[in-house]
Amino acid sequence: QVQLVESGGGLVQAGGSLRLSCTASGRSSSTYVMGWFREPPGKERNLVAAINWRSGNAYYADSVKGRLTISRDNSKNTMYLQINSLKPEDTAVYYCAADPPGWGPGIVEAEFKSWGQGTQVTVSS
Repeated sequence: QVQLVESGGGLVQAGGSLRLSCTASGRSSSTYVMGWFREPPGKERNLVAAINWRSGNAYYADSVKGRLTISRDNSKNTMYLQINSLKPEDTAVYYCAADPPGWGPGIVEAEFKSWGQGTQVTVSS
């Protein structure tokens, strides 16, 4: 099972930017879909972005389109989430996840098998 470690969270002011990283140790070619979830305080954890490692195709939740960019670096087995124009409502624990059953329209409701420990992002107004 792939091991995921997130980094890059922190306290930032509204309007700023942040880049989160997720390093996947032990990733094989079978792990080709990874994603970023976030869990705001007192709310559910939801998928905000996902990437197909093979094609580079990406999914974004409507609520974050235009401000978030997901990417990956094959040579480093690392996935990134660039968040621009940060808002206080972006405050959440951000989790990296991997290995849903597949890639497609059902990615939003898919169950991901592997999870990182999460990294806190706090946006001050």
